[in-house]
Amino acid sequence: MDIDALADRIARGDRRALARGITLVESGRADHRTAAVALLDRLAGRGEAMRIGLSGTPGVGKSTFIESFGTLLTGQGHRVAVLAVDPSSARSGGSILGDKTRMERLSRDPNAFIRPSPSQTELGGVARRTREAVRLCEAAGFGVVLIETVGVGQSETLVSWMTDLFVLLLAPGGGDELQGVKRGIMEMADLILVNKADGDLKSAATRTRADYAGALQLLRKRPQDPQGFPKALAVSAQDDTGLTEAWTEMQSLHAWRVEQGHWETTRRAQNVHWFEEDVQQGILARLRADPAMAAALGDLREAVEAGERPPSAAAAEVLDRLALPGAGGA
Repeated sequence: MDIDALADRIARGDRRALARGITLVESGRADHRTAAVALLDRLAGRGEAMRIGLSGTPGVGKSTFIESFGTLLTGQGHRVAVLAVDPSSARSGGSILGDKTRMERLSRDPNAFIRPSPSQTELGGVARRTREAVRLCEAAGFGVVLIETVGVGQSETLVSWMTDLFVLLLAPGGGDELQGVKRGIMEMADLILVNKADGDLKSAATRTRADYAGALQLLRKRPQDPQGFPKALAVSAQDDTGLTEAWTEMQSLHAWRVEQGHWETTRRAQNVHWFEEDVQQGILARLRADPAMAAALGDLREAVEAGERPPSAAAAEVLDRLALPGAGGA
């Protein structure tokens, strides 16, 4: 594979090359991983996008919202990439991958790029290599990257480590629904959008927005928020109402964070986080690749599973072996 040629095509905005590059970074093969690292290194420093994480429970209308919202942005001249992380089967690793079908209008837009990816059972529904796909999209010249997470109850913490803004999409409901939303995800949200504010649900959506706005006032003030944030808005992806206001609020928040230095601080912390994450993953991979260490890991895993060794003690033994000169792959 000619990495230099692929990097050049991606930098020129070649969508086919971008799709190929994302397939490369998602691959688990060792040779592909080496090539992916080289590709990302070639494209380092190219492009910078507003990264927006979007989460919500199934049925809330995420795909409809993204299509309407994405169309609004492309209509304003923005190039929009959508990384839709679909549920994967824990047994087969398969994925429904239906987002491209549901976003038919946006998928035909020359200024939009939609990439459905299996979550591969990752916590939070965010594929492990999604952040690298984001970098490739930025290098290809996309100015807004939307990351849609599974939103089926897992922790959404990973989203905050790869995005600039986190948007929580909710359906109209009463006080009982407010009680059902976990405080953690509320504390992460920069913007809560109550969707389906149209037809018979319009009044319910208005009440729900007010409920969430009140709940947000009870949360601890975050240093990365200007006055009035986080906030709740009512929108209708079906009628395209409230979307312009939502985009205006996102731009306002993003601009304030850039001006105040929060954006740069967050990006630096994110880079360090993923550096350490990759180091940890790399160490585990090398341990498993070494026959002696792989055997030791297997024995210790069985001892932990049987309750014969506490996990902390078994982990300490692995680290001790790793520290010994000449010991199993060290």
